[in-house]
Amino acid sequence: MRLGFLVLVGLAGATPAFADEAVRTGAAAFGDWRTDAPGVRRLITPADLPAPYATRSTANMSQHEARTSAEAPKAPSGFAVDLFATGLNMPRVLRIAPNGDIFLAETGAGSVRVFHPGAGSGPAKGEIFAAGLQRPYGIAFYPSGENPRFVYVASPDSVVRFPYRSGDVKASGPAEKIANLPSGGGHWTRDLAFSPDDKTLYVSVGSGSNVDEGVPRADQASIAEAPIGASFGDEQRRADVLAFDPDGRHERVYATGIRNCSGLAVQPGTGALWCAVNERDGLGDDLPPDYVTHVAQGAFYGWPWYYLGDHQDPRHKDERTDLANAITTPDVLIQAHSAPLAIAFYGADQFPSDYKGDAFVTLHGSWNRAKRTGYKVVRLAMKDGKPTGEYEDFLVGFVGDDKSVWGRPVGVAVTHDGSLLVSDDGSGSIWRVSYKGK
Repeated sequence: MRLGFLVLVGLAGATPAFADEAVRTGAAAFGDWRTDAPGVRRLITPADLPAPYATRSTANMSQHEARTSAEAPKAPSGFAVDLFATGLNMPRVLRIAPNGDIFLAETGAGSVRVFHPGAGSGPAKGEIFAAGLQRPYGIAFYPSGENPRFVYVASPDSVVRFPYRSGDVKASGPAEKIANLPSGGGHWTRDLAFSPDDKTLYVSVGSGSNVDEGVPRADQASIAEAPIGASFGDEQRRADVLAFDPDGRHERVYATGIRNCSGLAVQPGTGALWCAVNERDGLGDDLPPDYVTHVAQGAFYGWPWYYLGDHQDPRHKDERTDLANAITTPDVLIQAHSAPLAIAFYGADQFPSDYKGDAFVTLHGSWNRAKRTGYKVVRLAMKDGKPTGEYEDFLVGFVGDDKSVWGRPVGVAVTHDGSLLVSDDGSGSIWRVSYKGK
């Protein structure tokens, strides 16, 4: 693993090609990687949705190519992009400890790695905090104040915690399992977040299938006893956000009908829980949009019977008409198949003041679309803590051509100095974005 701060993009960054144009709406809001550039803004609404099967569903897997020394992400003018660390094995979720240390789920290695950020442009130092884990993903600190006592880590089938004192680079004791999670095939990422009062541990659990294929319908008695929109059979306790007490007890369903919430975050100030969600495949190039949304307790977001309100999935036509008026529409719609994986709110002072309160979301990139989309980091616009629905390209350039990509953004976090870190499991790297001024 190579570590350090190698400057790859200077102060000029990438000049926004469309900085002065209006927000793209309607058909203009859709596109592919060729239309991406820092500063491009999009607004997608339910009114923009095509009909199911308006285009054929296309398997279009990206081919990985090694990153060359000339290739690096492109940010808006005034921002510098540095290579913070490389040589990592599937770097995924990033979390910042209360003391400023950087924790990384190095999923391919089965470990959690910790970096001291260092000062100035000195080299970062990476240490293995815990190893021998099964596909670690979500990370959370408890309690959330200055002196947490535990680091929580989620794997596909469980949540464990390690004893922790501020500054530890290696766990001082073994993993303690506190909760079993629904496992099996399908979506395996499990993210974690604590409520602002530290009384609730949220755990996101993706579905086992694309759209609940072949699962028998539950009987009316089971439906009546379950949370609204809950799944059954092989999907029971999946496609939702679960909640636990900090010790893993008192499991309950917090929200349902969320196909795959790969990223959880709590919004500063409001305390609202947010999800970055991968929607279903197989309905065409632009249907349905992925989304990022605040998640209300007891809310139902439609999967698998509906999407974006009362739009029925034709594969489940008229199966649950009782739910048609019970669906919560998400806040920000992202172009279909972009694959949002993580969300982080920007509350620091390094970036220009209009960034404060906005959110950054990583888009891992499409496979179920004829023309490639995603493979970038976008900025969600907020006004007085509420999303406007618009999102803006912030970090692009991970795609080589129509067939190949060299990078795929996954995790995102804001460091104590106000820089933005982005993990990239395509190149096995972590990128740092900082603002140097116009």
